[in-house]
Amino acid sequence: MSTPRNVSFIGLGVMGGPLARHLGAAGHRLTVFNRSPARRDAWLAANPGLAVRVATSPADAADGADVILTCVGNDDDLSDVVLGPNGVFTTLRRGGLFIDHTTASARIARQIAVEARDKEILCVDAPMTGSQIGAEKGTLTLMCGGRPEAIAAAQPIFAAYTQRVVHIGKSGYGQLAKMVNQICIAGIVSGLSEAMRFAQASRLDTDKVYEAISGGAAQSWQMDNRWKTMAADEFDFGFAVDWMRKDLGLAMDEGRALGVSLPITALVNQFYAEVQALGGGREDTSALVRRLPLPGRKR
Repeated sequence: MSTPRNVSFIGLGVMGGPLARHLGAAGHRLTVFNRSPARRDAWLAANPGLAVRVATSPADAADGADVILTCVGNDDDLSDVVLGPNGVFTTLRRGGLFIDHTTASARIARQIAVEARDKEILCVDAPMTGSQIGAEKGTLTLMCGGRPEAIAAAQPIFAAYTQRVVHIGKSGYGQLAKMVNQICIAGIVSGLSEAMRFAQASRLDTDKVYEAISGGAAQSWQMDNRWKTMAADEFDFGFAVDWMRKDLGLAMDEGRALGVSLPITALVNQFYAEVQALGGGREDTSALVRRLPLPGRKR
């Protein structure tokens, strides 16, 4: 690895927790902060071998850091931990590096970039794809927005948990690329859900169907990683429906601003609202199939 740095990570959730672990395991001097003490304590208990400092606030996490990373819930959360009165930009040194892995709006990414420029902080918006599995294995793909010098400075940090880093363009472009990603996923999971129910209603062996079609034009990451669990009605893992609805809302808001029609995305977003109404808000996005009951089977 590169020279160890003073690295602080804010947000120890499903995606952020594994990333923080990879950074500590890579030899960086790690500080963590999470607004929920219970989640922080659970992460500490799950990683007893890591030498880690626990910060008392975002500002405390950034104090003395070379690099600070965030992976929080939404625009409001991000604004609070970065730009708030006790946020990281109150203490992060000039010349420091700020990396955001939250899936958020392009607007907040651009706002943070402007504040960072005024404080002479290098800034990267770097939303992720690759799922919880990729976070655990350290094989994520990042789509990044920011100045070239900021991307270059971030590369040694990214090396701890990624297999691909793509510099999309200026600040906010990483978030726009993530919206493209989520639009694609929404359509794929919707089609996969209908295909699953069709196969089951036809009394086909779903394992054999997967064997037959997964090597051809129908193949996708979603099929490879979710077909079997959908067939088994297993959804207690992965990327939550609640978060997908948040992401699709961001994409549709941006689409309206651009004058781009996203009718399929809007339709699938409403399908996900049905899954939420069924109590599946915290289930994996593949729970979309739940809204399509088989004949004779309740949802």
